Amino acid sequence: MGLFATLLLFGLVAALLRAVATDLATRTISNRLTGAIALAAPLYWVATGVAPWPGMALQVALGAGVFGLFALVFATGAMGGGDVKLLGALSLWLPPASTGPLLVLTALIGGALTLVMVAAGRWRGRREQIEVPYGLAIAGAALWILGEPYVYQFPG
Repeated sequence: MGLFATLLLFGLVAALLRAVATDLATRTISNRLTGAIALAAPLYWVATGVAPWPGMALQVALGAGVFGLFALVFATGAMGGGDVKLLGALSLWLPPASTGPLLVLTALIGGALTLVMVAAGRWRGRREQIEVPYGLAIAGAALWILGEPYVYQFPG
């Protein structure tokens, strides 16, 4: 991977950490931030040699598909809009084979986070509905997938 692609990945990591920080503090993820993540993806595709057809077309289709699917989840009130946009933007960055693992890891981390938050709320005697900072789960899953090739160095 070239220097420019590596710098773009560092930028993505910084943006994900920013998304986590704002989601934890305010339970919102900035449209500007998710927009920047989405708009930087084509630069990453070019830097990593993704072919326009079918590679870039598939990335766009996956991003739109993930966004559309989770927009339906948003419509039910089960997920915030910033979370939906962040998932869609991240789907533009990750290889198509990583989209499924991203969604599964997000669900697992998000489920664990929800259980911890519910338990902590009950322990404190609170019974109101909680707002889960799902950006933490989304970013955690993405960082896990992005970091795995660097951490897991054992031959297969």
